[in-house]
Amino acid sequence: MKKVFISSQLDIYKPEFSELNIPLAGEASAGSFTNVDDFVSERIDLNKLLIRHPEATFYAKVKGNSMNEDFNDGDLLVVDKAEEWSHGKIALCYMDGEFTVKRIDIEKGVCKLLPSNPQYKPITITSENTLLIWGIIIFSIRRHG
Repeated sequence: MKKVFISSQLDIYKPEFSELNIPLAGEASAGSFTNVDDFVSERIDLNKLLIRHPEATFYAKVKGNSMNEDFNDGDLLVVDKAEEWSHGKIALCYMDGEFTVKRIDIEKGVCKLLPSNPQYKPITITSENTLLIWGIIIFSIRRHG
């Protein structure tokens, strides 16, 4: 990944592509134990799985906790600039000179940017704001452990 933007809210990266095929273990049960080796039957390329529009796709690393019901600090977001934005989608927004990640809420002609952390207030967009929906979050990658 090549870092293309750094701020206190997030870092943005451009993906670098390679052919990396990883064994796909099929579906993993969250219940009783199964032997994964018995199910390895194909290989996947994570670039092909996660990225639909290579020239319009970026990664962003989450900083902060305003979206902690959806993402944790340090999670890697896959952002697609070619994806259409609409009510309910989570977007990387450029508002008044700063990037932020929020859920788009449009109700009765009013646009709000909603955090998922209840400690933060929704942001109501007015004519005084400059807002650009920079891209839509299509996947997130989280480190466990």
